[in-house]
Amino acid sequence: MNPHRRSPFVLLMTFLVYFFLYAPIFVLITYSFNASKTNIMFEGVITHFGPTQLVDGNITQSPCGPFHWFCELGKNKEVINAAKNTLTIAFISTFSATVIGTLAALALQRYKFRLKAFSELSLYIPIVIPEIVMGIGILTLFSQLFTFLNNSLGLTGNMRLALGLGTVIVSHITFSVPFVTLVVRARLQGFDQSFEEAAMDLGANELTTFWRVTLPMLLPGVLSGALMAFTLSLDDFVITFFTNGPGSTTLPIYVYGLLRRIITPQVNALSTVWILVVFSTVLLLQWLQNREAKG
Repeated sequence: MNPHRRSPFVLLMTFLVYFFLYAPIFVLITYSFNASKTNIMFEGVITHFGPTQLVDGNITQSPCGPFHWFCELGKNKEVINAAKNTLTIAFISTFSATVIGTLAALALQRYKFRLKAFSELSLYIPIVIPEIVMGIGILTLFSQLFTFLNNSLGLTGNMRLALGLGTVIVSHITFSVPFVTLVVRARLQGFDQSFEEAAMDLGANELTTFWRVTLPMLLPGVLSGALMAFTLSLDDFVITFFTNGPGSTTLPIYVYGLLRRIITPQVNALSTVWILVVFSTVLLLQWLQNREAKG
C-alpha cells in the first residue's frame, strides 16, 4: 500500500468542507455584478457600457459596465462615512490595544506580583464569553457612568456624555487587548534575555535597551497581534451595535440596516470590497506568523 496515496474519502470530505465554507462567498461576489436591481434572481452580468437604462427592473447598460454597483457604491455618502468611521475606530483601537497589550505581556512574563494569577485569568474572559453578553455589559457600564457624570457635573445639551465614536473605540480596545497580549506573550516564551543584558553591559539604559533590542526582537509578535486586533475591529458587529450612537455607524452596522430595508446588488458590492480588505489583512497576518515561526 502506497503511504503517500490519499484516500478518496478524505479528498471528498476536504472538497465538501471547502465548498461549504467558500461557496456562499463566491455567490455573494457573483451577485455584485448582477444586472437585476432586486437582487432576488441573477439576471446576468452587465456587459455593455453606456447610459444607465432600467428595463423591467434590470440594469441593461452602465457607464461602469459590469462594475455598475461598485460605482454606485462610490457615490453613496453614507457608505463613505461608515467606511471612515470603521477605519478610524480600527486604527485608533488597534494602536491603543497594541501598546497596552505589549506592555501587559511584558509585565506578566517578567514580573511577579500579588494579582498576577488573576490578571492572567482575566485575559481570557473577553475571549470566551459571548459577545452579546460583553456588549450588554459595556452598554450598561457606559449608561450608568454617563448618567452619573451628567447629573453630578450638570452637563446639558451638547456637553452631555453619550454613546458615539468614543464609546465604540473604548469597547474595541477592551476586547482587542487580550488578543494582543496573548500573541506577544507567546513571542516572549522564546525570548533570550541575554541580548538585553549584553546591551546594558555596554552602557545602554533600560529605555534604550527596550527600543533598540527588545522591541525589534518582539516586532513580529507585536505586528501579528496588531493585525489580529485590526481585523477583529473591522468585522465586529455585536459590540459595536450596543455601543454606537449618532454619527458612529460602521460598515457592518450599515449593511445590517440595508438588509432590513431592501437588498440590492450594492450590498453585495460592499461585502465584496470588505471581504477583499479583510482577506488581504489575514494573508498579511499569516505571512508574519510564518515568518515569526521560521525566525
